[in-house]
Amino acid sequence: MKTRAITAFFFTIVMLGSIFLGAYTFTGFYLLLSVLALAEFYKLIRPSGIRPHRTVGLVVSALIFTLTAAYHFFQFDTKYLLLLIPLVFSVFLCELYKKDKIPFANISYTFVGFIYVTVPFCFYFSLGFLNDWNSYNYHLPLAFLLLLWASDTGAYLFGMKLGKHKLFERHSPKKTWEGFFGGMFTSVLVSYLISLFFIEISPLILAGMAILIVCFGTLGDLVESMLKRSLNAKDSGSLLPGHGGLLDRFDGLLMAGPIVYAYLYLILN
Repeated sequence: MKTRAITAFFFTIVMLGSIFLGAYTFTGFYLLLSVLALAEFYKLIRPSGIRPHRTVGLVVSALIFTLTAAYHFFQFDTKYLLLLIPLVFSVFLCELYKKDKIPFANISYTFVGFIYVTVPFCFYFSLGFLNDWNSYNYHLPLAFLLLLWASDTGAYLFGMKLGKHKLFERHSPKKTWEGFFGGMFTSVLVSYLISLFFIEISPLILAGMAILIVCFGTLGDLVESMLKRSLNAKDSGSLLPGHGGLLDRFDGLLMAGPIVYAYLYLILN
């Protein structure tokens, strides 16, 4: 428990620092985080006998994130995104030179890594540029994390004290409906508090953001639990002592990030 608390404290400080220290620190930190999380995903599925193209996958992932960041910083013509096409299809070419009985399973899981890990991190990163395409603003990325943490904390506390009805026992025996709605209450309450400081964002918009984060963050947690159970793995990794791996810590973001970005983009634009 002590190790878990120490890890949580220092990792939270690092995450908040990456948001407050400006656009380039924010970019560098989440670029590194997205690549490490994808590497963890590829390592997690290897015991199943599937061999995704780790090196090519990590390079393509880094370039996808870098081009996303470059677009926000420099507003280049989107036609340059076509440069990713040869890299993406290089996965198929690499498989030609591997002697494997399940080539398309290897190819498929390489691409699943992009969709499951890289793309959600790109959407979360893009929240920092949503209000003004030419400048970085930390309000939305910070609000997202605070609402996600409020959801997790509320779900844990309400679930521990009041939890009786299982939410999805097959994939997560400890989650309860009481915890889910407790997380919803806590997250919406925190969204109101955030609106007192970030006055440019409507309290109703933030409340909607909170509800989406709770719903899809919970689904993200269940999806990651389903992945680990299918592979007989307790944790996704061991990078964070007492917490498991990065996928364990960011499972809610992976599902909620794209949904929240789409919601805010449509509302704010």
